[in-house]
Amino acid sequence: MDKRSGLVLDVVGLANKDATSIALNAGDVDMIVTDWIWTSRQRHAGADFTFVPYSEAAGSVMVHPNSGIERLEDLRGKVIGVAGSPIDKSWLLLRAYSFKTIGEDLGKITRPAYAAPPLLNEKFKQGEFDAVLNYWNYTARLRAAGMTELIKVQDLLPALGVPGRLPLIGYVFSESWAEKNVEAVTAFFKASADARAIMIESDEEWERLRPLTRAKDDATLAALRNGYREGVPQTYGHEQEEAIRAAFRIVAEHGGRALVGRNIELAPGTLWGGEAY
Repeated sequence: MDKRSGLVLDVVGLANKDATSIALNAGDVDMIVTDWIWTSRQRHAGADFTFVPYSEAAGSVMVHPNSGIERLEDLRGKVIGVAGSPIDKSWLLLRAYSFKTIGEDLGKITRPAYAAPPLLNEKFKQGEFDAVLNYWNYTARLRAAGMTELIKVQDLLPALGVPGRLPLIGYVFSESWAEKNVEAVTAFFKASADARAIMIESDEEWERLRPLTRAKDDATLAALRNGYREGVPQTYGHEQEEAIRAAFRIVAEHGGRALVGRNIELAPGTLWGGEAY
């Protein structure tokens, strides 16, 4: 897709999310995938980074079959594994949702355990956790393994006053760089859209990509495929910006300065004003 769009794409492999952020700030790469929280914080600090939604795929709270856990209230006193840290945005949204719907903060009535996504899945399957909140691709693997979904992160949003679907991650780049490289940026987003269309429409392409997914069986591949497709954004613009703005206020309230810094409102320009889809 990149060659067809006349684009020379140099993919730089880096160790983790922090390394990609450092590389973008240092000018070693032109674009990374990260979230709107980081982008807004950088803009408030004077940078001109901007965000284009890439995926609405979100995780879920998963429980063991026959665990007797059917509602959030049933998690009281239970150990719940959480991907990332206490300020992971999905965890903050879940805590806000529990306070809104059952009048109690899930972070206070459960025993949260924070760990990396692969470790969470393993410990959950070994029975060390009663429930787990993991990223969508790890949730898909648990679903394929027969675990039960208690609630999806995207399903929390209406009760929290977040309109529509919420993009979780996106492409982030410098506005000034984009203005100087209009053809390259246009070609990139065209190639990205074309690639997503193939991933949505072609099961055969998923078979070709099976080794990259590390799916050990057909059920896992199907779960990953369906989760990816469900998370592809269908619109770009005002509706997404309103969803991000509303969600930002919620996570800022619950995550505080450790997450968003001193500014509790989304920085102007966080969502790119150019044409992306």
